[in-house]
Amino acid sequence: MGIKDFFKTIFQKRKAGKAEATIDKEYSSQNSFPDQEQANSAFERAKSKLFDVNSWSKLGGLTSRFELHDEHGRKPDRKKPEIGDFIRIMLPAPTPENWVKITDITVKDKIAEFTVNPSKDPRENEEDVEHFFIKEATSTFRVELKGQTLYASEIGKNEAPNNEGKEAGERGVLNTLISAGGWIAFQELQWKKLTAYLVHKEEAKEEKV
Repeated sequence: MGIKDFFKTIFQKRKAGKAEATIDKEYSSQNSFPDQEQANSAFERAKSKLFDVNSWSKLGGLTSRFELHDEHGRKPDRKKPEIGDFIRIMLPAPTPENWVKITDITVKDKIAEFTVNPSKDPRENEEDVEHFFIKEATSTFRVELKGQTLYASEIGKNEAPNNEGKEAGERGVLNTLISAGGWIAFQELQWKKLTAYLVHKEEAKEEKV
């Protein structure tokens, strides 16, 4: 069976109601510091990195591009996201862009995180979910300090291809190919690179002046 036939079979099984259930995944990194003062400082810096979504695009090597947009689809002057904002995600491949909406933000003494759901493109009137995962999927990006160890995580829940009904629009088959093929291979690389960046084991490229 060729690769095209393989993905076609996946799509047909899902249409027949025989597709696999949604899945949950988590990717994480950690970094320990010699004393509490350095650990606290590292956590504050990690929070800044977490919420500066646009800077995620500057990671070296193969990575997606991330752009923060406000509720109207415009690029805001501020760096810190707000509930109701959107993130435009462009994979490092000739595939359609993907959009997620920020549905929750939490900042406490030793933890900071935000959660997104696949969403429509806020710049358009259509209600199609412009993402390869179903709208019920969530991703939570978190940094947390426990003692002198800094943790960063990407926690994905309810992940399944967005390939049925009106929400998939005209992207049904393509969403299956992305979510069941290329993204699975790329997902670990992308989120491990990001979590390593958030705990300062990897730094972003400097912009050329």
